[in-house]
Amino acid sequence: MSIPGPSSYRGSRGLVEGHLCAHTAGGFVRCGDYSNAHSVPASVLPAPSPGCCAHVKTGRTARIRPPKGLHSPPGLIHGGRHHLIPTEVSAMTSTPGSESNDRLSVVYSFPHALGAPGIGWTAWNQVVELIAAGHRVHLVVASLARPVPGAAGVRRTLELSGVRIPHRALGRDRALARHDRIAAAVVRSVRPDVVHAWPLAARRTLAAAAGIGAAGLREAPNTHTAHAYRVVAEECARLGVVLPATASHAENARHLAIEQQEWDAATAVLVPSAPVEQSFLDRGHPAERLQRHRYGYRPGTTLPRTVPDDGPLTVLFLGRVEPRKGLHYALEAWRDSTAAGEGRFLIFGDVVPSYGAFLAPLLDQPGVELHPFTREPAAALAAAHALVLPTIEEGSALVSYEAQAAGCIPLVSTAAGAVLEDGVHGLLHAPRDVDALRRQFELLHERPAERRRLAAAAAAHAPELSWAAAGVALVAAYRAALRGVRADAVAR
Repeated sequence: MSIPGPSSYRGSRGLVEGHLCAHTAGGFVRCGDYSNAHSVPASVLPAPSPGCCAHVKTGRTARIRPPKGLHSPPGLIHGGRHHLIPTEVSAMTSTPGSESNDRLSVVYSFPHALGAPGIGWTAWNQVVELIAAGHRVHLVVASLARPVPGAAGVRRTLELSGVRIPHRALGRDRALARHDRIAAAVVRSVRPDVVHAWPLAARRTLAAAAGIGAAGLREAPNTHTAHAYRVVAEECARLGVVLPATASHAENARHLAIEQQEWDAATAVLVPSAPVEQSFLDRGHPAERLQRHRYGYRPGTTLPRTVPDDGPLTVLFLGRVEPRKGLHYALEAWRDSTAAGEGRFLIFGDVVPSYGAFLAPLLDQPGVELHPFTREPAAALAAAHALVLPTIEEGSALVSYEAQAAGCIPLVSTAAGAVLEDGVHGLLHAPRDVDALRRQFELLHERPAERRRLAAAAAAHAPELSWAAAGVALVAAYRAALRGVRADAVAR
């Protein structure tokens, strides 16, 4: 029995709750629970009538009650309400992707707000590019901060009647565990080719992937967590700074144990840069169970340059002001450079209080300006000649992609995971190398022609840095992992 594609399931405008009825679903009714999704022939239903379905439209939302006698899978109805499913996507089915038409079926599990700043933006771009490439993507997310047109299905694990539930309402660990349980049920129902999961909500999900013979990939947005904990702890000890217990890089033995179980359960770990890959190799993770990919930037998000090409140097730091970002090294280099007397050093980001106290003397120097976190990074990049990121631990900093696209020269450490050629698209320095960074500041300050050359080369590099290009690399990683799973199955 063939099932009509997503475009056949549009029915009422906007969002549809629960079922799409026979007269709106091209001859089939789609039952929308994600833990037990299936399709039902229209012949089992009465003719379209007020008794068959009741449409109550509110703006772009339609609430549809299933007809009497039609099975509602477990978990679909809570208190008489159905979960929302976008009509531009079909509900999740148990039909895997077909590699004969070069399409993959993917369950993408993200336990936070998809599309929110930070990793939410990373995940959203990955999903959007997978869909644009024709792959069938079933989303399991805590909530949606941005729409995702064309998804094969969307399950929200931290929403109630369309209202987002914050992680803290359940407790962060409980919320992540809940997400993991729901995502695992989706995997068993959908039976995809590939499962893509994120940290601390992937143990059951990846076990479910292995159970159905799917490739299970675990995103590693930062270096190996044990490595990250060690590097950050050493830096904090050196500076006399104490991180809040809730900080992402504050040591947490329980979280590390969970992550180790996730890495062990995965077919492969997705590593977005050479520093991340090396950190896993150094911890004994098998090379054949690492898949390289990368991140990107979205074309159309840059703004025209507002800083003069000539004149004093303006540098920019964008990011959380915390020890691992190494801002203190950049400020020391700036203080000792010839640029300090005339140039500007702009800092945008939220400050960890104890680190802010340490930085106070370095911030109190000519040309240094501290601003709060900005939701307009494109404007900040357009107003600077160079981006400085002297990080000591990173995955693959998105701002390094965005800076190049904006013609803002990256001055980044080799730990930043930036995709660039040193001396061509930007300038690299070793972590904690204050003198190298000082020389780079002086080069750009004293030689405007070199500044223009590097900025032009960085901007010309942009097409290779797009999220579309990153999507190609991600699918290649999926297929490599899937080949490994199938080879193992044949060998058994």
